[in-house]
Amino acid sequence: MYDYIKGILTFKSADSAVIENNGIGYKFLINSRTYALLGEIGDEVKIYSKLIHKEDIMYLAGFKQKEDRAIFDILTSVSGIGTKVGMVLLDEFSGSELINAVLDGDYKLISRAKGVGPKLAQKIILELKGKLTNNDIVSNIMEDRVSGLSDTKTKLSKETIKEVQTILQSLGYSQNEYMSAIEHCAGILEEDSSEELLKETLKTLSMG
Repeated sequence: MYDYIKGILTFKSADSAVIENNGIGYKFLINSRTYALLGEIGDEVKIYSKLIHKEDIMYLAGFKQKEDRAIFDILTSVSGIGTKVGMVLLDEFSGSELINAVLDGDYKLISRAKGVGPKLAQKIILELKGKLTNNDIVSNIMEDRVSGLSDTKTKLSKETIKEVQTILQSLGYSQNEYMSAIEHCAGILEEDSSEELLKETLKTLSMG
């Protein structure tokens, strides 16, 4: 329905926020991590939205970072995870922390979140990892750009770059968005590590 809303922050609490745009106040369900990132009342802010539609209610969930919304979508596609648990997970972990935990298979870390036991954490890893690393979503359009980058500008291998590219595509980033961020981060990393490249690229994208 809405990709994001950009406007003036008129209200925020630990679980909700209101953004005014063109005289309309949009109320969002948020978690404390988003609360901390929103800024102060009166600031112009941008928040990514997700319409939650249940039988008896409709509301907007809000996320300060695009990858958090994408991960929330994937999380809530897992049976046993609703809006509340999805929000709790993204409160306990940043998007990049949760991705790294999934890729590492660290169910003990994920089960640290309130209401998430070891069995559910293992289920999250199984289903989320498959969606993040699904090669069917890899585009070949950027192949030449990736090859040139790995050959001349960085210590990173082509395989590392493409692995991170795949994950960023699954999170909804456009090729222009993520390749610019990857190129920036690739020039400063000193080791061939997909985890470090992903972490730094997500950090760069969240600042954009």
